[in-house]
Amino acid sequence: MTGRHQIIIVGGGAGGLELATRLGDTVGKTMADVTLIDASRVHIWKPLLHDVAAGTLDASIDGLEYLAQARWHHFRFRLGRMDGLDRRVREICVAPTYNDEGLEIIPRRTVHYDTLVLAVGSVSNDFGINGVREHCFFLDNTEQADHFHKQLVDRFIRAHGMGGPQEPGQLHVAIVGGGATGSELAAQLHHVGHQLSAYGLDQIVPKRDIKITIIEAADRILPVLPARLSVAAQAQLARLGVAVHTGEQVVAVAHNGVHTSRGKFIPAATTVWAAGIKAPDFLSALNGLETNRLNQLVVRPTLQTTRDDAIFAFGDCAACSIGHGAGKIVPPRAQAAHQQASMLARSLRRRLRGKPLPRYVYRDYGSLVALGKYSTVGTLMNRLMRGSVMVEGVVARLVYLSLYKMHQVALFGWYRVALLTLANLLRRRVYPEIKLH
Repeated sequence: MTGRHQIIIVGGGAGGLELATRLGDTVGKTMADVTLIDASRVHIWKPLLHDVAAGTLDASIDGLEYLAQARWHHFRFRLGRMDGLDRRVREICVAPTYNDEGLEIIPRRTVHYDTLVLAVGSVSNDFGINGVREHCFFLDNTEQADHFHKQLVDRFIRAHGMGGPQEPGQLHVAIVGGGATGSELAAQLHHVGHQLSAYGLDQIVPKRDIKITIIEAADRILPVLPARLSVAAQAQLARLGVAVHTGEQVVAVAHNGVHTSRGKFIPAATTVWAAGIKAPDFLSALNGLETNRLNQLVVRPTLQTTRDDAIFAFGDCAACSIGHGAGKIVPPRAQAAHQQASMLARSLRRRLRGKPLPRYVYRDYGSLVALGKYSTVGTLMNRLMRGSVMVEGVVARLVYLSLYKMHQVALFGWYRVALLTLANLLRRRVYPEIKLH
């Protein structure tokens, strides 16, 4: 303990890591000690987790080491998972950390804060549906995405070694949820299935043996996008051979497939759950802080929690009013977390100087969905026309790629991002197109 103001940021996702970096580069040198706590050692931008799951992105190469980022940007990183809070003494509780062999490497501990920022993101919401936890894969973090990819490759290797699939649905994948994650994952899995066959697993005939199915409860996939773009995206998925079932509510998941409310059974040896999110469960009983039905911490426009001025929350784990419309809150999008991180970097500097805090106003810049290398669709907000503009094809793809570059710029600056982009282009010439292990 240095005697300086202690800023603790819990959660190293898109928003949390950007905030730690900005604060470390400013107040971390002079006015405060900035500490980031996360249960993972490596950061991957969450919108890219479906790429990790498919194997088109290698987390061991493309991930950012928290310890390295902390050294470069004047903050501390501590490995651990927060599971409790004592507001009276301003301490958070951090659960023990175990290695892959189950041995405790860091014991349970408490960490003091003067200002606490919670950016713990979201996890999949299974809605209590029977069999989901037992039989589904989730893509909430890098570890889960890596686990899914390894299991997927193992299934392909096993089928190849047996001269082709020997069991019904052995290479069938059901994706529950037709939002951005589910649709993007389906397109990437189509690509990966063909690539694995091309890389020597030639006992598998993709068109015959591999089947990818999206199951969506709404009447169309991508319900947040205009209907025309949903139709375009579904048509592209159909061209790839992806089956789409809309208006189908999943009521149970078994080891060999999915049951829907209309009596359908969709066979699949692999089921991915991408049907909804909620904030982590531990927030629902966090020392009296106000939460909603999705465990999100209710915050004011300053992003301070309603019952404690020293505790801030933002991103997917926070319920912040959108500013108009009864009950409408800021949607759980990476662009919102980025906006809030930028504002909080200013807010906490003002807080240290005893100045009033700004109020957050959500700005919607649109939504984009990339169906692998095949297509990109979405909307961009046009301030001059006071509405949205639908975009597809090359323009949409370039804008989609720029979103990740903006995240990288917030972490590294323009010079290093340029070097990283060049290194990535060169790496593509010597590495396989997909991860094969």
